[in-house]
Amino acid sequence: MGENAGRDVELTLERMAHGGVAVGRLDGRVVFVSDAIPGETVRARISDDRKKSFWRADTVEVLEPSEHRRPHVWSAAGIENPPGRRAGGAEFGHIALAHQRELKRGILVEALQRMAGLEVDVEVEALPGDDDRGGLGWRTRIRLHVDEEGRLGPMAARSHTVIPVTDAPLATDAVQAATPFEERFSGFDTVDVLVPNGSEARLVIGEQKPTVIHERVGDRSFALDDTGFWQVHREAPATLTRAVQDAVDAELFDPRAGNLDLYGGVGLLAAAVADRFGPSTRITSVEADPRATDHASENLAEWLGAGAESGRVDRWLRALQERTAGDRSPLDGATVVLDPPRSGAGVDVMAALGRLAPAQLVYVACDPVALARDVALAEAHGYRLARIRAFDLFPHTHHVEAVATLIRD
Repeated sequence: MGENAGRDVELTLERMAHGGVAVGRLDGRVVFVSDAIPGETVRARISDDRKKSFWRADTVEVLEPSEHRRPHVWSAAGIENPPGRRAGGAEFGHIALAHQRELKRGILVEALQRMAGLEVDVEVEALPGDDDRGGLGWRTRIRLHVDEEGRLGPMAARSHTVIPVTDAPLATDAVQAATPFEERFSGFDTVDVLVPNGSEARLVIGEQKPTVIHERVGDRSFALDDTGFWQVHREAPATLTRAVQDAVDAELFDPRAGNLDLYGGVGLLAAAVADRFGPSTRITSVEADPRATDHASENLAEWLGAGAESGRVDRWLRALQERTAGDRSPLDGATVVLDPPRSGAGVDVMAALGRLAPAQLVYVACDPVALARDVALAEAHGYRLARIRAFDLFPHTHHVEAVATLIRD
């Protein structure tokens, strides 16, 4: 750190940046400030001055508060705690819930305009029950870290410091009740607590061997590992199922085409497509985790044309291209659903899809900047953004989920 680290400065915040930090300026230099809201004037402490182009700082006192400021929903994360001793994972917890969604909407809209040249009108939709609960009690699984004394807690933002806590208000009541906050776990790094839909609570301590659990979405049951990926919001699997079903343009959908569900996990979205378009639907789920692929095969077994293959998506698509014979693409007329990790699909995957030219892409995104970049890449291959919806799958955090439909002109 340089000579400015630890220095207190007064800043007026202009806007919210991607990542949940507000933007201020100090002598022409951009300063990213945590725990602040655009329009506020705060006293902030410089935490990182290593970059010439920008610094980072933490709010330590609010001098002129926003009308949208609220007491933090998690006392362990509030500005009453010293910088570096604030629990991470609820970086919007000091902002009124409706305004959180407006900030998220602005970041998504700005990313699509800046990176893809698109002007979009989108609303960040609340999930069922969240407004009634004030955006609390939605996480069906949490991961806590273990400090040197064996105590449980999240890490502080941009830090490996564990902050011991005695509550986790974003978690469901069942998860909080099952979390052993008072116990000590010396010798372990992490403790996962999860309560599958309709099942008993589970603790996964350290590198524990996976156990198969089942999650219910409507009338359907999905097998998965307790250590595997599953949407954490209690309403997210059902919400995304409906959103993907609605996002598929029925006039462009061919149930006999080589439809794909990329980054398919245990088959949630492949099942959503097959449920909408019927038992004759052909769809292949592609997933890098072989255990998830095995579960997807089981979860999709009722559809004769559905299946699951294990492989990295970029390599799988490359192999598909290499097997192609003649002029007709194996994805001719196909619908491709993709739900990539936070980093997005990226250049190689989007280029491969552009060459294979499916009829439509349904892109489920948890990062607005990665989505905007990939939409721009798709545009270069003749696709246009036909519709987009956004969902507040992560209240009191800066994260937002979007479902976009891209079709060929």
